[in-house]
Amino acid sequence: MKLSAPYKLKEIASFIKAEFVGNPDFLITGINEIHMVEAGDLTFVDHPKYYKKALTSKATTIIINAKVDCPENKALLFCEDPFEAYVSLVRKFRGFKPSASAISPTAQIGEGTVIQPGAFVGNLVKIGKNCVIHANVSIYDHTEIGDNVIIHSGTVIGADAYYFQRKPQGYRKMESCGKVIISDNVEIGALCAIDKGVSGDTFVGKGTKFDNQVQIGHDTRIGANCLIGSQSAIAGVTVIEDDVIIWAKVSINKDLVVGKGAVILATSGVDKSLDGNKVYFGIPADDARKKWKEIAYTKQLPDFMEDAIKNNKS
Repeated sequence: MKLSAPYKLKEIASFIKAEFVGNPDFLITGINEIHMVEAGDLTFVDHPKYYKKALTSKATTIIINAKVDCPENKALLFCEDPFEAYVSLVRKFRGFKPSASAISPTAQIGEGTVIQPGAFVGNLVKIGKNCVIHANVSIYDHTEIGDNVIIHSGTVIGADAYYFQRKPQGYRKMESCGKVIISDNVEIGALCAIDKGVSGDTFVGKGTKFDNQVQIGHDTRIGANCLIGSQSAIAGVTVIEDDVIIWAKVSINKDLVVGKGAVILATSGVDKSLDGNKVYFGIPADDARKKWKEIAYTKQLPDFMEDAIKNNKS
C-alpha cells in the first residue's frame, strides 16, 4: 500500500514507540508485507529464519526485533513485537471507517452505471461506466471497478484477506490494507467472494467471467478472458494467466502459476504450478489423458487381484 504522502523515519518511530537506525528524515512511501515490497516501503520481520530475506529485500525500512547491522541505504526500527507494530501502522493509515449510507458519498460512480436497491458501496470505491451492481452486493472500501462490469446478487468484493499469525495464545489477524481491482467487461456471478490484498492488490483481468459461488483469495492475479466455474476456490498469491478455463469445483493452492490457455476440468485439485495450453484433471491435477488412463487401470485392479489370488491357489 502506498501512503498518501511520505513519512519520515522519526515520525514512524514515534507512532510505534521504536528505536531506529538511519537518517531521521529518511522517507517511507509505503507499507507492505514481505511478498509485496518495493523501494520506499516499510515491512517487518520477527523471526531469525527470515531476517536475511527482509534485510535484503526491496524494502528500505524494516521493523525488526533484534539489534542487527543496518544495510546500506536502508533504515531499521527496533521493537519487541514487529508484527503488532506493523499492524498498528496499517490501522493508522488504512483503518476501518464506518459508512453512514448504503452508497458512500466518497464513492465515484460512472455514467450509466446502475446500482440496485440493497447494494452497499463503501468509502473511496471507484466504479466505471455502464456497470450493473445487483441487489445485496457488498463492495468494500477502496475497490476499483472498470467499465461494463456486471456483479450479481450476494457477491462480496474486498473482504479482508484470510491471513493470520499463529501464536501459542491463538491467532493474530494481519490487517489488510490492499484492495481489489476489477477490469473492464468482467462479469461476476451470484454469491462470489473476492478478497482484497493483504497490502497489495487482488486483480481480475479484462473480459473474465465468474460463475456463481467462486472464492478468490488475497493478492491473487487473474488474467484476461478467463472462465471460472461454480464453487471453484483459488487461494491467495496465485497467478492465473490469460485465457485460462477453470471448470466447476476446482481447488487451486496458494503461490502457484496456471499458465496461459490452460484448461482445468471439474472437481480437480491443483497443488503445483501448471504449464499453459494443456488440459488437466484429477487430484492432484495432471495431464487429463494421463489421469484418465490411471483411472482406467485402477478400475481393473479388482480383476487383477482376483486373478492373482486364483493363480496362487492353483
